[in-house]
Amino acid sequence: MSEILLSSLQCGSHQAMEEIYQVYWEDVFDAALKKTGDEALAQDITQEIFISLWENRTSLNLTASLGAYLHGAVKYKVINYFRSGSAKAQHQNALSMLMDKQHIAAADDKLILKELHLEVDAAIALLPEKMQLVFSMSRKQEKSIKEIASELDVSVQTVKNQISAALKLLKKSLSYILLIAMLIGLT
Repeated sequence: MSEILLSSLQCGSHQAMEEIYQVYWEDVFDAALKKTGDEALAQDITQEIFISLWENRTSLNLTASLGAYLHGAVKYKVINYFRSGSAKAQHQNALSMLMDKQHIAAADDKLILKELHLEVDAAIALLPEKMQLVFSMSRKQEKSIKEIASELDVSVQTVKNQISAALKLLKKSLSYILLIAMLIGLT
């Protein structure tokens, strides 16, 4: 099956790509999550790997199984991420600077920060009810995916999908907040 899918993929079959994604995405995500401990980062790495697989489909020359290739890709992406320390370090530095400034900010800056927090809360409130609940349990109550799935009597995959969708929606609706913070000198 894997050889037929790979051959179809190399010929540009979108259906083959979809089947490969359906078969392997959870293993790739789980491997990335295990190595990074960060769901959002694991989701980004998973997406990058499958995008790269599609973009490089015509030049693929696998000596091992597709599964082994994808797990190697996870290892490579994680190593590159931690080697560069890029996004996570930048976000942590920006957040740290924002938190430091929050404590010493003037009254106007504190008001602006309060408004930004309200914007974040408002964006969360726009999420569908079930997604809000899952997101809140994950981020505010710091419950694991398995705990959430058990409490809500849904599958682990459903919880992962809800969290991933919530992060995408929030990232889209709140991307302007960092720009505003930079413009007013909070970061």
